Amino acid sequence: MTPPRAPQIPVVVLAGFLGSGKTTLLNHLLRNRAGNRIGVIVNDFGSIEIDAMTVAGQVGSTVSLGNGCLCCAVDASELDTFLETLTRPAARLDVIVIEASGLAEPQELVRMLLASENPRVRYGGLVEVVDAAEFMTTRERHPEIDRHLTVADLVVLNKTDRVAEADLDTVREAVVASGSGAAVISAAYGRIDPELLFDPALRPDEDEAVRQLTFEDLLQETEDDHGSHLHAAYESVSFTADVPMNPRRFMAFLDSRPGGLYRIKGFADFGAADLGNRYTLHAVGRFLRFVPQPWARDGPRLTQLVLIGSGIDAEALHKELTDCRETPQDATEELERGMWGVLRYVRQPEDAETVREPDSE
Repeated sequence: MTPPRAPQIPVVVLAGFLGSGKTTLLNHLLRNRAGNRIGVIVNDFGSIEIDAMTVAGQVGSTVSLGNGCLCCAVDASELDTFLETLTRPAARLDVIVIEASGLAEPQELVRMLLASENPRVRYGGLVEVVDAAEFMTTRERHPEIDRHLTVADLVVLNKTDRVAEADLDTVREAVVASGSGAAVISAAYGRIDPELLFDPALRPDEDEAVRQLTFEDLLQETEDDHGSHLHAAYESVSFTADVPMNPRRFMAFLDSRPGGLYRIKGFADFGAADLGNRYTLHAVGRFLRFVPQPWARDGPRLTQLVLIGSGIDAEALHKELTDCRETPQDATEELERGMWGVLRYVRQPEDAETVREPDSE
């Protein structure tokens, strides 16, 4: 029997022009890490402040932040080397965040991640941080920002406390006009809900005093007195089915998922089409991957999904997924052919290329 694969660590790229608030957002994530141990890679130079400690960019160094998190300052060419270091089991990390230089080409960092042969990592998305107060001026000075927006999976309009609502609407319209299909959320002081980027974790060796933050904890966060609740910027849709999914219809749903749907995570049951495996699903922006693993013995066989985005129609998404369930009229041959579409997004261990949607380049 093939042993189950070790969990892959999501690697999130945090990008944005100088002054957009990337480091502020990163520091917020480190202070509100939801029980996760975070590896931080600073591309070129940066300043990570956690409590009273400042970690200045020292190329080639790895610094412990004291809470189970690690920080490295690296040149982009050394990315694979440091990913190898941070993904060792001894580091026990749950997520890795790369803070890109303010002048970096985020698309190149994404390509490096997608081409990485490190089997312990998976792409966790490109988050583009935008200074909403200075966006129009920055766009005039750096027109390449439109290109950055089009490859982003999530756009964070930061510093919205400094922008009138009408001007913020203008910024949102400009982001859409750039051709970006990313989910767009607003933030002040870089405060976004950590659950947007990574899942809460609680290790068995951690006591209740250091458990992960819950939504209730986040709502009570004393820092956050400048705006609405952190989770108000996005919607979350849960879907469970005890009937297997029709692979062809399910893939049609995934191929046509709407803009603004940022993440999909969970497990899919394809029933008679593949009795031996459940398929763990990771989708972020336009990136999609399935990881087949054997079902737990005597456990229930369910499809369980969580969909996260901004401006999404929860009722419509739930109905579309319900319509993807297998019916008695579905022929076995149709189901088996439908699995070909699923298998396109399963990365084989020997493959150097990462599976991505055909139209995502």
